[in-house]
Amino acid sequence: MSTWLTIIGIGEDGYAGLGARAREALQQAAHVVGSERTLAMMPALSGVRHVWPQPFSAVVEQINALRGQPTVILATGDPMNFGVARKVLTFIAKSETEIIPHLSAFSLAAARLGWSLPDCDCFTIHGRPAANVEGFIQPEARLLILTEDGSSVAEVCRRLTARGFGKSGVTVLENMGGGQERMSHFAADAAPAQDWSPLNTMAVHCVAGEGAQIWSRMAGLPDEAFRHDGKITKREVRAATLAALAPAPDQLLWDVGAGSGSVGIEWMRSARGCEAIAIEPDAERRAMIAQNADQLGTPRLRIIPLAAPLAYDALPAPHAVFIGGGISEPGTFEAAWERLRPGGRMVANVVTLEGEMHLYDLQEKHGGELVRMEISNLTRIGHLRAMRPRMAVTQWRATKA
Repeated sequence: MSTWLTIIGIGEDGYAGLGARAREALQQAAHVVGSERTLAMMPALSGVRHVWPQPFSAVVEQINALRGQPTVILATGDPMNFGVARKVLTFIAKSETEIIPHLSAFSLAAARLGWSLPDCDCFTIHGRPAANVEGFIQPEARLLILTEDGSSVAEVCRRLTARGFGKSGVTVLENMGGGQERMSHFAADAAPAQDWSPLNTMAVHCVAGEGAQIWSRMAGLPDEAFRHDGKITKREVRAATLAALAPAPDQLLWDVGAGSGSVGIEWMRSARGCEAIAIEPDAERRAMIAQNADQLGTPRLRIIPLAAPLAYDALPAPHAVFIGGGISEPGTFEAAWERLRPGGRMVANVVTLEGEMHLYDLQEKHGGELVRMEISNLTRIGHLRAMRPRMAVTQWRATKA
C-alpha cells in the first residue's frame, strides 16, 4: 500500500510554524486526527476532524478505520521523541507513513538554557510514573523531563528533596514556542506552590547535599538501598550475579524467589529498556519489592504473587532467569529452562549443601560454570579486628544453546 498516513509535529506556534510539506499534507487530507488543542490550532480544512479517543489505546481502532484514505495525525513536537509515532508504527507499516517532525521540547529547552543535548538525560514521565526520575538523580546530572501535567513539578521536587538533592536547580519551561511562554527558576526544596501550565517541561541540574542518597547505576548497590527482611542477595554477590546475567537493552529477566527484588531492580537500572518480572509468593516481601522499585526508579517492575513454577504460566519468555531460592523445588528450574529463549542466560545461587548438590547435577546435564564465592567482612573482637566470613554462595551460570 502506498503512503496514506502523515504524522505531523506541531509546536505552540501552531499552523504558522509548519513548513510547506506539512501544510500541503493538511490541505489534501480527508481526515485530520489530533487532540482538541492541536486541532484548534488549524485553519479551515476540508478534511474531517477526529479527536484522540479515550482511552488512548483505542487509537489503533480509530486509525485502522481510516486505512487507505489520506490522513494526517497532529502530534506535539517531534512525533518520534516519546511521541505518538512510536505507537502508530506498531500497527501501521513505515512504508505507509510519512513523518514530518517539529522541534522537540528537549531541543527547545536545551536552546533556552544553553545545555548541550548529548550532556543531558532526556526522558518522560508523561503517562508514566514519576518514580522514573529516581534512576537519573546523580550528582551534577542535567535532566530534561517531559511531564504529565502541572502536578509533576511538585512531585519531582519532592523526590529530589527526599533523596538529599533539595538544592538542585529546577527550571520549569511552560508553553515553549508560543505567545505564553514562561520560564521559572528555583531550588527543588523551595518549589513555589502555584498552578503550572499542563504543557511544561522540567530542566533539573542535580546538586547533591550532605548525606544525599547517591545510588550508582552500576551493579552492586549497598544493601541499605533496599528495604528487606534479610532475604536479599548481598551486595558483592549481587554484583557478580548481574555480571553473569549480562543485561542488554530491551531484554527481560525473570527474578524467581525475588525476596527484596534487588536483582530485578538492578537489572532494570542497568541498560535502556530492560524489563523484569519479580516472582514472589510472600505478600510482605511483595510490598517491600514495590517500595524498592518506586524509590530506585523502576516502577515498571512487574510483581507476580505466586510461587514458581505456577507463576510462569502466561509470562513472556525471558532473555535471562535468576533463581535466588527454591531451585530444588520440583519444576522451578525445569519449567524456567524450557521457557528461556535460545541464547538466554540462567543464573542460580545456593547456600545449602543440598542446593549445591542440585547445581552439580544441573551443571553435569546442561554445562556452564560453577563458582563459589566466599566473602568476609571486617568485625571487632574486643579491641582487635578480624575478618568474619559469611556463608559461602555457590553460583551456577549457564547459557541455553
